[in-house]
Amino acid sequence: MAKIVNKYPVGIQTFEKLREKGYLYVDKTQYIVDFREKQMSYVFLSRPRRFGKSLFASTLQAYFEGRKELFEGLAIADYEKDWVKHPVLHFDMSGAKHFDADALNSYLNLQLLPYEKLYGKGEGEKYPNERLDGIVKRAYEQTGEKAVVIIDEYDAPLLDVVHEKENLQPLRRIMQNFYSPLKKLDPYLEFTFITGITKFSQLSIFSELNN
Repeated sequence: MAKIVNKYPVGIQTFEKLREKGYLYVDKTQYIVDFREKQMSYVFLSRPRRFGKSLFASTLQAYFEGRKELFEGLAIADYEKDWVKHPVLHFDMSGAKHFDADALNSYLNLQLLPYEKLYGKGEGEKYPNERLDGIVKRAYEQTGEKAVVIIDEYDAPLLDVVHEKENLQPLRRIMQNFYSPLKKLDPYLEFTFITGITKFSQLSIFSELNN
């Protein structure tokens, strides 16, 4: 019987695990090469569920964390020479489905806490947007490298109520508030990657980035 060299990665969305455990991987790192060669700072990927968005977000995280050993034999290994380690803030919004306003605020709090443990929390930073702003700036100041922000399934908290105006508005305001610092943080950001199912224009929570 022929030896199975690679295992099929059913349900695996973590690039590190996929590579370290020898799972089959279809190389998508040429896209990262294209982003870097074109000096793209903001990338939005809109795809249906189960189309590999989360795995690619994880791949980007590993790349910007300078995990060179995970990329041996892949397209980007021939391109990247420096493998600079950037502070990466990865927010997974897929866990914020079916939430009311209070639960959504609590979820955002939990998403921010690990990065505040790493980089500290500024006095007077109370609301999610203030805290995100402070984290990015301190990450840059403490590491000397611009930060990377990855937001996976940015629209997950809103999808269940997208056609319910009364319920949509409070949740949309919370998410608008959370995402609002991204544009003005440009001097502190190396790259921002956002995934979702709906386009920005459909939910109107990224008006600053629409252009």
